[in-house]
Amino acid sequence: MPTILVFMSILVTGGAGYIGSHVVRLLQERNQDVVVVDDLDTGLAARIGDAPLVNLDLAAPDAVARLLETIKTHQVSSVIHFAAKKQVGVSVQQPEHYFDQNIGGMTHLLEAMRETGVTRFVFSSSAATYGMPDVDSVTEDVVCAPINPYGQTKLVGEWMVANAAKAWGLRGANLRYFNVAGAGWNDLADTAIMNLVPIVFAALDAGKAPIVFGDDYPTADGSCVRDYVHVLDLAEAHLSALDYLEREDRKFDTFNVGTGQGSSVFEVLAEIKKVSGIDFEIEVQGRRAGDPPALCANVSRIESEFGWTAKNGLHEIIQSAWQAKLA
Repeated sequence: MPTILVFMSILVTGGAGYIGSHVVRLLQERNQDVVVVDDLDTGLAARIGDAPLVNLDLAAPDAVARLLETIKTHQVSSVIHFAAKKQVGVSVQQPEHYFDQNIGGMTHLLEAMRETGVTRFVFSSSAATYGMPDVDSVTEDVVCAPINPYGQTKLVGEWMVANAAKAWGLRGANLRYFNVAGAGWNDLADTAIMNLVPIVFAALDAGKAPIVFGDDYPTADGSCVRDYVHVLDLAEAHLSALDYLEREDRKFDTFNVGTGQGSSVFEVLAEIKKVSGIDFEIEVQGRRAGDPPALCANVSRIESEFGWTAKNGLHEIIQSAWQAKLA
């Protein structure tokens, strides 16, 4: 476990969401004071326990004023920023909305931080910033070329962190997540039907065959390969990032968060069959546009700089997600 320095209070935007609520709970277990800002569009207030909740859309016209009040009232000294729209397909259909929400909201947040002198900032970025790199193991130095508005908003967010660091001394860490899954606690399961594991679970509940998009990729079994990281490991990485921001010898501001190991879609489905005991049929359809054959994180930087490494593999991810589903 990382050693967490005692702050006055940590503000977690999007803290009622799937990933954010895991970070909130870890902080609470370490007796950290936490305040959550969330518009509850997809988040659930029940996830955050007794943490104060400010129901706020960060892109709203009054967001800066309300953030200033929240930061001062709760004596906030660090911010972990999750709040964002994240559906890639919707971002293609509604790019203006995604830029307004993700970039506009982050602009308001940084304005409030600058005015109140809060300089510690952990940003929830994404492997979507890379686009379709022509390497299987992606380092942070790979040229970013996002292929959808969602990924573009995350890359712009990283630029905002870098610019704020130069302009007013922000200490920022950008965490580029790969494929997040699993559950650290049963009541914090991923309930949104956006990612592979919950999509498969929803198909099984409906008595339908899960769909695999493409079985003719240049991979071992023909299906796409991705780096799946347990949400609890990811949450721990955020706490390690807070520690990192206290150091004066920080060499980097951007870090991949994954396992460094890839699992194919067929391997994930096989593990779900094994854990659930259900031998379901699979429907294979054609490839989806924009899906790279393989995308895995090179995690040497975060391991060396944070001392963080993922503890859980695919079996633990699927097992925890299935247990949460049954609970």
